[in-house]
Amino acid sequence: MPLVKMSKLLENARKENRACASLSVYSMESLMGVMAAVEELKIPVILQLAEARFGTAPLELMGPMMLSAAKNSSIDIAVHLDHGLTFETIEKALQMGFTSVMYDGSLLPIEENIANTKKVIEMAKNYDADVEAELGLVGKGEGGGVDHGVAYTKKEDALRFCQETGVTALAIAIGNKHGNYDGEPKLRFDILEEIHQALPEQFLVLHGGSGISDEDFQRASHLGIQKINIATALAAAVVRACKEYCEENPKRDFYKMSKRAVEEVEKTAQHHILVFAGKE
Repeated sequence: MPLVKMSKLLENARKENRACASLSVYSMESLMGVMAAVEELKIPVILQLAEARFGTAPLELMGPMMLSAAKNSSIDIAVHLDHGLTFETIEKALQMGFTSVMYDGSLLPIEENIANTKKVIEMAKNYDADVEAELGLVGKGEGGGVDHGVAYTKKEDALRFCQETGVTALAIAIGNKHGNYDGEPKLRFDILEEIHQALPEQFLVLHGGSGISDEDFQRASHLGIQKINIATALAAAVVRACKEYCEENPKRDFYKMSKRAVEEVEKTAQHHILVFAGKE
């Protein structure tokens, strides 16, 4: 199947009243595990890579692998830059062939966020690519940076932002957080419902998915969320697999450990893909 735009997958998710999994891959093992899950389940997903992770997963190395995996898949796959922070990085991802990019101006005043998002949308038009933006503050910065807290997305701000930018997808803050949660996540479904009712045609995104319950995932998908990001759970799967392998095998073999990591990521990815699709 061809490499596809994110909007195609989100439109299908909306029609089927479900969410599409957007899965962060930061190593060959995590990419192979996700693709194994996709080929087994025959359900399209988005592969993503965040700018904050370039230190250990450089765009120039991971990007071509992601694009190759998508182009050689039997299932529709979109390749997405997550949390792009600079115009330069976003341009590089677009030139490389990513079919969607995210500009994260969530820490900026709304006027500046809108202006910069519009610049990115104009840039992306040259590549026929989609654009995601963020409004409000999702807890804990992607990449383990400073935690700026949570600022819930306001309905009136979301209306203004989407009307002025025409952005493809909007990531909103409803109590979700990047990384591991401290205690049980408490999502503000009332805010989600308000925004969805005000913007019924707008694709909405939930960041910080790792740690949210299956029930809350499905509730969110029925209230207007079409894209759910998973990163921490996949990274943890690699760590868990390697730790268990080393504990069980005093004579350690890298290739066997790598295979175990792929298998653990595959299981983790399968679970989330099925939950988001309403099949588990």
